[in-house]
Amino acid sequence: MIKKQAAIIALLCGIAIFFLKITAFFASNSVALLSDALESIINIVASGLMFFSISISDRDPDQNHKYGHQKIEDISCLFEGVLVIMAALFIISTGISRISSENYLLELNLGIVISIFATAINFGVSFILLHTAKKTGSIALEGDSKHLMSDVFSSVVVWIGLFFGQLTGLTFIDSLLAFIVAIFVMKMGFDLIFKSSRCLMDSSCINEEKTIADILKRHKYRFIDFHDLKTRRSGDCVFAELHLSVDSSLTIKEAHDLTDHLENEVKKTCSKINLIIHVEPREPLI
Repeated sequence: MIKKQAAIIALLCGIAIFFLKITAFFASNSVALLSDALESIINIVASGLMFFSISISDRDPDQNHKYGHQKIEDISCLFEGVLVIMAALFIISTGISRISSENYLLELNLGIVISIFATAINFGVSFILLHTAKKTGSIALEGDSKHLMSDVFSSVVVWIGLFFGQLTGLTFIDSLLAFIVAIFVMKMGFDLIFKSSRCLMDSSCINEEKTIADILKRHKYRFIDFHDLKTRRSGDCVFAELHLSVDSSLTIKEAHDLTDHLENEVKKTCSKINLIIHVEPREPLI
């Protein structure tokens, strides 16, 4: 439930921030502030997708999804990356059109003040999402938190550029800043696509593999060795499997009790890891 609450906060604040930033644009007529506002639309869509994906991923496994529904968080992240790139392209198009036309900045100071207030809210929401992500292990919340924090950074760049543009009277700086923000936003979009694609392609979870290996090494005296350790991530869950070589003299019950113990030890250390152990009998080395 705590993940859903954080997602709702992000969605509602995203809508409020968009209206604040679009007000800053109308007050200033700055294309850089417009690009900042357009990115907020992506934030709203992303937060909506995040809420939807979290609602689905929290469902218990069913007959058709026996490994759960966590993969939807990765699909949501991939779609979010595509939307971010589309917004970047629109920002570039808007900046080009402003260069070829008259662009009069209006109440720039008022626009920046409104933008600062909206960005302060963004920063607060990003902090809440990151704190919740660390507490729950949600990749979707972590991704949205970083997305919002990048929005904060891009807004700061816009303010600095507009300030110097107002001092020097070089109005083309407004469009130039739009291009810089667009490049920054596009990189963020490609990063999201790359990250989600790695998860969808079931790339190995290096940190979790190290955790599992460390736990098994502490119980090395109870088995001969382990091998073929495989891991993959699905949302905030990690599915792992390995082969455990045990003394062939062990009974089925003894081998079963050993694997249960090791799986529970891993679960105690990291509750998001679901480990399955395949037992292989072997004659002990003398």
